[in-house]
Amino acid sequence: MFLLRFVTILTLFCGLSLARAESLVLLTENLPPFNMSVSGNNFARDDNVTGISADILRAACARAEVDCQLILRFPWQRVYQQTLSDAGYGLFSTARTAEREKLFKWVGPIASNEWVLFAKGDSAIQLGSLEDARRYRIGGYKGDAKTQFLLDRGLEVQTALRDSENVKKLEKGQIDLWVTSNQAGRFVARQEGLENLKVVQNLHTADLYLALNLQTPDELVQKLQSALDSLRAEGALKSIEARY
Repeated sequence: MFLLRFVTILTLFCGLSLARAESLVLLTENLPPFNMSVSGNNFARDDNVTGISADILRAACARAEVDCQLILRFPWQRVYQQTLSDAGYGLFSTARTAEREKLFKWVGPIASNEWVLFAKGDSAIQLGSLEDARRYRIGGYKGDAKTQFLLDRGLEVQTALRDSENVKKLEKGQIDLWVTSNQAGRFVARQEGLENLKVVQNLHTADLYLALNLQTPDELVQKLQSALDSLRAEGALKSIEARY
């Protein structure tokens, strides 16, 4: 009788462990149109998280039969560090840089992000190269890969905790240039009432990924990657992008 109870408990424990292994918490931030809260607030979960990347990952999780909870929080550095340290967590939409490569396990790409330098639409600024940007005041988002891209090349960047702050600084003339995403930057600027922007330098096109904690089982990573690949082959990813 004791042995039977032991086996039963062990079976239940193994079943719970397996269930946990097939569950993930996917963290993100407001980076429209890729990921954003329905309300525009800096906290949302599950159906209140929307955007291109959110919808694609929701579809991939469903295809892979993985229970994925989506949570949007602020700031980016907080969710980045939590994914680095805590098993069972993932982070999107994440640029897969050389510095980050060995810090996570990766699923993707889920979307592409164009990195640019914006000036106000009526600005006389013209750049022949990135070097020309050195003489201007540049605003960026703290902890962001696009900001780091410039810092790594020796350019000075005034960082803000919210990218929307850079829109206000640009409008008020407190910065001359804004390093951001062409897609997300225009979306954020429109929300702040600034429609007239111009790209003065194309910096890089970055593929965006789901970054998973290193303790995530390889089998789970592969299930999600296979699900994503099959959705892409069926044209589902393009259909999702077209909605935004």
